[in-house]
Amino acid sequence: MTHGRRLLLATVCTVAVATIYVAQPVLGQIGRDLGIPDSDLGWIVAAGQIGYVVGLAVVVPLGDLLDRRRLIAAQLLLAAISTLVVAFSSTSWMLLIGLAAMGLFAVAVQSAVAFAADLSTPNERGRTLGSVTSGVIIGILGARVAAGVLADLYGWRSVYLVLVLLLVALSIVVITCLPPDRVAVGTRYRDVWRSLGGLVREPLFLSRGFIAFFLFASFGALWSGLALPLAADPWRLSTGEIGLFGIAGLAGAIGAARAGRWADAGRARPVTGGALALLAVSWFALGQAGWSLWWVVIGVVVLDFAVQAVHVSNQSLLTAAHPDRTSSTIAGYMIFYSLGSGLGATTTTAMYSALGWTASAVLGAVFALCGLLVWGLGRRPFGPRASTMPGHRVREY
Repeated sequence: MTHGRRLLLATVCTVAVATIYVAQPVLGQIGRDLGIPDSDLGWIVAAGQIGYVVGLAVVVPLGDLLDRRRLIAAQLLLAAISTLVVAFSSTSWMLLIGLAAMGLFAVAVQSAVAFAADLSTPNERGRTLGSVTSGVIIGILGARVAAGVLADLYGWRSVYLVLVLLLVALSIVVITCLPPDRVAVGTRYRDVWRSLGGLVREPLFLSRGFIAFFLFASFGALWSGLALPLAADPWRLSTGEIGLFGIAGLAGAIGAARAGRWADAGRARPVTGGALALLAVSWFALGQAGWSLWWVVIGVVVLDFAVQAVHVSNQSLLTAAHPDRTSSTIAGYMIFYSLGSGLGATTTTAMYSALGWTASAVLGAVFALCGLLVWGLGRRPFGPRASTMPGHRVREY
């Protein structure tokens, strides 16, 4: 796979996933503008995640049937239309409907990840997924920085208007620069759905899926809730200043870019366990937000390093196990991701409203420890899998 195509697919991931996460640093502005109480702000993030779950189940499996180049371009255009609805929302219901529709078509991310896996040779698949998935983390975290700055200057609606322009431009580049994809012959949509349902009987898929569920519940607990204590006493940071914490997250996520190479070398299991342990430890630092911003920065770097390392390892293993149906496999896996993110978003804001940030930090650590428990229970061998490196075999257990 060429460097240019890898970069383009990473950019698709960056922009598409940003449509879901730009709301997080501007939750306060949106709430004040539309009269949404603090205890309900988590639903602004959860609406996008709900749409994302539906898109994963309904839209992404189409990638095993259709030309993914055209599918990705169409998803980006439809996401642009949904984003326009959000930008001009005058009521909370209009906002939530628009956000859910954005989530539905933001699954262009997973179509791009699956396409990247198929365009790669087996011995470079992990490295490619590491690079492309880095685009996802850059979008999730970089969106906070850009959204915070734009919202401070021009208000929260400007964030969504800029996204509309980016989505339209990117859809044109995709249809122009990516190669045509193969189209499945003789395969029906219900066949793809049947294969997706069959995944739930596989121990490897279930283990990695539940790890992703708790991994992104912990991730969502941080990034959906962190703006609240930072905007309160004693810090009273502006939206733009809160968004800058995304830079620390980017440093951690980029530091884990080699996770794909580790997976190619057969080290996915120890990397997963070590990263989940780091995730739990990071919440000790994050819990100090009431008196030290430096501890928060350290916690953000460690947390995002851990999340990226586990996420890339999960996807490398699953696409290697199912090279003939990467879209369906990624879609099923990401349903766990989206449900976990939604759980983290809604529970952390409710916990903060009731008991403060320390309780939210404990919640995030509990999610991380649950993921570590799932990893530990998966010590029983799932059986050999084909190695992504020629000449030897690797087992995931």
